[in-house]
Amino acid sequence: MTSMISSRETRDTDNGDLLVWILAWSELVAFGALLTAFVVASALHPETFAAGKARLHHALPVVNTIVLLASGWFAAKAGEQNAISRRRLMLLVAALGGVVFAGLKCLEYAFEGASLLSGDPFSQLYLLITGFHLTHVAFGSMILVLVTVFPTRENVHLITTLWHVIDIVWLVMFPLIYLL
Repeated sequence: MTSMISSRETRDTDNGDLLVWILAWSELVAFGALLTAFVVASALHPETFAAGKARLHHALPVVNTIVLLASGWFAAKAGEQNAISRRRLMLLVAALGGVVFAGLKCLEYAFEGASLLSGDPFSQLYLLITGFHLTHVAFGSMILVLVTVFPTRENVHLITTLWHVIDIVWLVMFPLIYLL
């Protein structure tokens, strides 16, 4: 009887962990499919992908990697804070990192210009993958700010878990798109 009560209490207090992991894994699967398509297409069209990668700006993605990792660090620190005001501050700094990332990504797109609008497989996949990621960063930044209104440990845990998934996706995307 005690074990039944204990397991029921555990289920009743999962605080949304199951949902966040379903979301996290669905994001990883979606990005995994896109990145697999990128790798397969690059094998099928090596000249097109080499030419496409040569058109890319390479310094801004390095800076953006640093920005996103710093933002993730602040998000992680938000979860460690006991004081609500410190939790809010860390979430806001993490969100600011997302905004800076988005701004730098838009600047990168501007530098790359019209060449990204060509119909070649590299440009199409590059814009799809990086644009999809950029959308996640922008949306995640807004949710980080929203959580500052209700910065319970559970809310902070949920959004920072998803924020770290966005980081992981970028850490896989960056070398595939810009370095290999």
